[in-house]
Parts: sequence; C-alpha cells; structure tokens
Amino acid sequence: MARDYDLFVIGGGINGCGIARDAAGRGYSVCLAEMTDLASGTSSASTKLVHGGVRYLEQGNISLVMEALKERGLLRQNAPHLVHDLAFIVPSYTWWESPFYGFGLKVYNMLSGRYKFGPTRRLSKEETLEHLPTIKTEGLRGGVVYYDGQFDDSRLLINLITTAANHGATVLNYAKVIGLTRDDDGFINGLHVRDQETGNEIHTAARVVVNATGAFCDGVRRMVDPDATSMIAPSQGIHLVFDRSFLPGDSAIMVPHTPDGRVMFAIPWHNHTLVGTTDVPVETATLEPLPTEAEIDFILETAGRYLEKAPTRADILSTFAGIRPLVKAGDGKNTASLSRDHTIHIDNSGLLTIAGGKWTTYRNMAEDCVNQAATLAELDERDCVTRKLQVHGYHLSVEEFGDLAVYGSDAPAIQDLTRANPALSERLHSELPIIAAEVVWATRNEMARTVEDVLARRTRALFLNARAAIAMAPRVAELMAKELGRDTAWQSKEVSEFNDVARGYLVSPGEPPA
Repeated sequence: MARDYDLFVIGGGINGCGIARDAAGRGYSVCLAEMTDLASGTSSASTKLVHGGVRYLEQGNISLVMEALKERGLLRQNAPHLVHDLAFIVPSYTWWESPFYGFGLKVYNMLSGRYKFGPTRRLSKEETLEHLPTIKTEGLRGGVVYYDGQFDDSRLLINLITTAANHGATVLNYAKVIGLTRDDDGFINGLHVRDQETGNEIHTAARVVVNATGAFCDGVRRMVDPDATSMIAPSQGIHLVFDRSFLPGDSAIMVPHTPDGRVMFAIPWHNHTLVGTTDVPVETATLEPLPTEAEIDFILETAGRYLEKAPTRADILSTFAGIRPLVKAGDGKNTASLSRDHTIHIDNSGLLTIAGGKWTTYRNMAEDCVNQAATLAELDERDCVTRKLQVHGYHLSVEEFGDLAVYGSDAPAIQDLTRANPALSERLHSELPIIAAEVVWATRNEMARTVEDVLARRTRALFLNARAAIAMAPRVAELMAKELGRDTAWQSKEVSEFNDVARGYLVSPGEPPA
C-alpha cells in the first residue's frame, strides 16, 4: 500500500541497509526497496574483514584509517555475535621485513586508541610456524602479528535490516524502482515501484530519495537526468575458497604487497580457507560478475609463494567475484590507488546519491547520509543513535549455539524448530553444517524468496562449496515450496536457475554433478 515516507532508500546493500537502520532509529519514517535480494552483489562478496585498512595507512590516508578503526570497534561492540578478533601474520623472508612492517603495524594499532583488538609484536621463526603451520618454511625468518576483525557480511546485513524493521522501517525485497516523480519545481517527490514477483506497481511519496545502489548508482541518476556524468569507476575483486587444511590454525596471513598494488589475505572462515583479492578495472558493473582466468591464476600463484602446499585449480571449492563501487578520480585506470572514502552527491532534482566507502565504515557513512538527507528534506533534527544501538541478534556467548552461532540470539528459535520437527535437524550436505531448519527460518523470518537467497546469502553454502550447494538445491527448494505454498514446477525452476548461477562459482563451469 502506498504511503508517504520521510526517506525512501533505493538499494538493499550495506549502505542502503545502514541508512535505513539509522533513519528508523531516529524515528523517521523510512522505506527501503531492493530490486533483487538483500545483500546481493558487492555486499556479500567482501573479504569478510572488519578492518582499518593497512594499505590506506601506507597511502597516507590517516583520517580514513582512524575512522575505520573506530568503526571496527563499534561493530564488535554492537554485533559481537558476528564480529570477532582475528590474528594476522605478516611472514618475513628477508632481514628487513619484520622491523619494517612491525613499525608500520604498531602505528596502525596505536591509531586504534581505545578500540584496540590485540597487541602487535614481532615473531620468531618458531612462533610464526606455531601460528601458521602450513607456511612455506624455506627462507622464513619470522614475522609480525597484528589483530583486526572478521565477520560474515551478508549475515550482518540481514541482522542490520532486521534492526531497521524492528524500529519501524518498511523493507521491500524484490521491489524495483522503475520511475521517479517530481513536483512542480522539478524536485523529486516520489517513486514508482514494481513488485518483481507479482508485477504489481505502486506509487509512493517521499520527502527525500536516497540512491544507495552502489555500482549501479549512475543508472538511477540517469532515470532523472539522462545526461548525468558517471560517478563510478567499477573495479572487480575475486576470492578463492579452499578446505581448512591450507590454513588449519586460527590465524590469517597478510601479504602486504602484490604485483597489482594490493594486499592479499588468506583467512580462516567458516572452517574453510578464503584467499583474495584482486583489483581489476571493469567497463560496466554486472549483477553476477564472473572471475577471470587471469584473476584465478594470479591468486593461485601468489598463495603458492607463501603456502608449503601450493593450492591448485583442483583444490578450489568455490570462487566468487564482487564489484567495488569506487568513486572516480582522475582517469580511474588504477583502481587500487582510489580512496575508499565515501561521497555524497545531490543532483539538481534533489536525488541524494551515496557512493564509495567500505563495509567497515558503513555506520559512519549512514550517519553522514541521514544528516544530509534530513537537512535536504527539512526534517526535524534528530540525533543519530547507532553508535550504541545493538544489532539484531546481539549475544555475548554464541559459542553455546555451535554451528548456529552466526544467528546470535535467534539461534534458540531455530533450535526450537528442530525440537518441534526433528527432521529439520538434518544436515543438507555432509560437507557443510547447514541444517534444514535454517532454510525454514530464512524463508519465514529473513525475507528469503529463492533458493539462491538461502544458499548464497542466508547461509553461505554457495560461497564455501559450490558443488555441495548445487547438491543441496533440490531439498532447499522443497523446504521453501512448503513454506511459500509453491508447486513442483516452481521447485524445478528454482533449482534450474540456481544451478545457472552456481556454475559461475565453479572454476571450470559445466554441468552440475548428478
């Protein structure tokens, strides 16, 4: 049903969901519309790190580093069920690396102030091997350990948008904005929105519209002004996922310099090993970006320099790509050198666009955006409350929930589902700890509408093991169909469409296994 809103947010990625949570927390009426699924695209394809950005320190962007380190601390404070400390080791193979990187990382830690995660110190060769038993030993002299944060990106986003809804926000999944309306003075005053499932269309009024569509923000701007100059210089980054044997400990590896000017990480994540990332400029952003052969080879070659057992293509369980919505600067050719600072742009029509930034600083970006949106819309001034606002799922002792720990305070409700129906406690695949009850929970409570929603973003099956996810798809479709009242034809269509997407996560795309 159409209604008037103070703010209407286009885009269900981290920026959009962060803005919706901030605005709702202040008591503004807010609606968010996402044309596909919440967290689809860039926001679910990160390196799973909550960090200040060591590379930005080297670039001299001290203010961004300090802001990110503070936000890192606030994220751990407000979402401890999903954000935790992680030790990173910088291995040294020449005499100068440990003192050189040790000094820089001590400065990095010092800039954290009272938001420190752990001490930075130099390690002997023996200590380095204790942290990283699979590190290449030939020529190893020692290393440096520092601490940053790790999280599950799409799980946190779902909890953030749930927090927004709990504060009164209206959230529309699979709802595409197809037009913007203007008042007599030419300022935007509403939107036309299409339900992607039913085809129904509604018009709703809004005092200000926020364009938070990331890499696709220029397309929304051109709905108002076809001649709008592009803001975005899209860059692709990919990750490879292997089994835990490549990094069996609880520490990560940080490679401070790669040939493309980035840092590279190998991190333990959900009992697997995740390695990335690349930074390759692309002409246009796509909804399902695919890793290139060159990117895959680059990560394999770089990882092979540091791991005693060099990973091969046959070891890759899944590979995924994401598009960074970097704001243009200069010729935009070297995207690795572009700052991750965010930009807020207001068109002559009053459309407010937010772009750039990084996952870690989403809260501060949202606060800045809502402040400017409130001024633009002449809303009552209200203070931001998100510095201390607990994220939905907040729980301090998630270890007691075992494999359901990422659900935080929602975990007992999922356990209740299994007690009421023991069949829901079954694992959907022997190689992943995901159970049937999680599918039911995601469909009932987390706006999951497709098999891909469940296997890619509500659980992380597709990102962890693409072949296992393909094998799980029929059972997931069956469980969802029962919840949504769908027939067998819908199930077959869902499985087929998921398989099409999942092939892009396989190194050698082809027919899914029988």
